Amino acid sequence: MMSKEKMKGHLLIFLANVLFAVNMPISKYLLPGHLTPEALTIMRMLFACVMFWITSLFVRKEHVPLKDIGLLFICAFCGIALNQGLFIQGLNVTSPIDASIIATGVPIFVMILAAIILKEPITRQKAFGVFLGIGGAVMLILQSADGGTKASSLAGNLMIVTSGLSYSVYLVLSKPLTEKYSSVTIMKWMFLFASLMLLPFTFNHIAESPAFQHGGIDLKEVSAIAYVLFGATFLPYLLIPMSLKRIRPTTVSMYNYVQPIVASLITVLVGQDTFGPLKLLAAALVFVGVYLVTQSKSRADLEREQEENK
Repeated sequence: MMSKEKMKGHLLIFLANVLFAVNMPISKYLLPGHLTPEALTIMRMLFACVMFWITSLFVRKEHVPLKDIGLLFICAFCGIALNQGLFIQGLNVTSPIDASIIATGVPIFVMILAAIILKEPITRQKAFGVFLGIGGAVMLILQSADGGTKASSLAGNLMIVTSGLSYSVYLVLSKPLTEKYSSVTIMKWMFLFASLMLLPFTFNHIAESPAFQHGGIDLKEVSAIAYVLFGATFLPYLLIPMSLKRIRPTTVSMYNYVQPIVASLITVLVGQDTFGPLKLLAAALVFVGVYLVTQSKSRADLEREQEENK
């Protein structure tokens, strides 16, 4: 039976991916007619950096040694600067359908990296669950292909692949950090480093964006920007380390497949699509895949069994 802590970890990462899913159509609305990709990226970095440092004033202070500061720098580069920067750039020049399909490869990257770095076993059940989830996600995405009007781009697709790989590295490398520090401590350093990395290359794009050049206040535009900054950056990045503290990186990555399901449900609710039997089957494949990965044995489980059999 699943413990309360593990259940909490599942709920946290589920919520984080719902927030990311809602962000997709909102970001597409903002890009590039209201904000340039570079402007949106640095605005997210700076806002989250300020929010996490302010929040850190109200929680228990944690000392972070230089060794872990270095690891936080690498995590910031992989999980935020490279991941977010390349994904936004790639999404701006390639098909949203291509981007979504490529993003389904993240759990495969994580599974392999977790096996190499964390020595987590790749069991048949885990591998089958990952590929089952991929099948369901791709099925959902392809059914929405009519909505993709932008042509594919090799450069854009390579950016999305690199973005997914860098995020996978972050999920695996940050696992030990989540066992030592709070989400606020981890994220205040990561977003500080990410902001410093990107600021010299992106700051001038804020003033050049259409949103800051027209007169007056566009409430729809302001609401969209506010959601991206708070709902799709600060909140989910607060929740991800909290979930990693409780469940394995491969399991966390499997929840990426929640995003196309939520996106599909949104299109149904606003009357842009219908929810037929194939979508129901695709959703079922995703959830069965997540369940199989969740129930697969971890390294600790296998080591415990070996001790019991001695």
